[in-house]
Amino acid sequence: MRLLRRNKSQASAPVLDPINQNIEAVVALHAVAEQGVDRHQRTVESLTAWLGRPQFFYGILVGIFLWMGINLCLPRLGVTRWDDPPFVWMQGAAGLGGLLMTTVVLITQNRQGKLAERREQLDLQMSLLTEQRTAKIIDLLEELRRDMPSVRNRVDAEADALTKTIDPHEVLATLETMMEERLDADSSSEATSQIVAEQMDAAATETNEEIARARRDAETPEDP
Repeated sequence: MRLLRRNKSQASAPVLDPINQNIEAVVALHAVAEQGVDRHQRTVESLTAWLGRPQFFYGILVGIFLWMGINLCLPRLGVTRWDDPPFVWMQGAAGLGGLLMTTVVLITQNRQGKLAERREQLDLQMSLLTEQRTAKIIDLLEELRRDMPSVRNRVDAEADALTKTIDPHEVLATLETMMEERLDADSSSEATSQIVAEQMDAAATETNEEIARARRDAETPEDP
């Protein structure tokens, strides 16, 4: 009876979905990141989202055309216009608005850059942890293969190499070294190409001089 009850309780236990768990973890991380945002930052980001809409772009165009059209039509109605062409006041307002919008966008991008940096650090940590787990699994499988009498024991160099964890500092140093060597190779190839081009230019110049000299000799009358 106890065994049946235990089986029923295990069968009735909800099965956790890994996809939902991952989604909940991402939502939780996003919620934690949003909790540290103050009211001013939220206001600036809301303003940035509003400025990035197409309606705002169309509104700017409509405002510019209305400003110019009204100022051009006011003298016909006998009214003094407030901004003569080339519309200095409109240019000043556009410059001030551009400065404010640039500042607002930079403030938003600053926080987004910090969030992106944290995500990159989290991805790096998860990648390193996954690599360590994979190396451990391969090591256990190789140990199990060696201990099983029914499986022929053989040396697998690739599996032995995969059981070793990768040092990120060593990988980064190797990558930087390879990039420097590639840049040096590119610079040397550019220098070689420049030398070849200079030699070709010198040969072409010498050929042109010989042709001109031959023409002058041909045009010079011979002495009787």
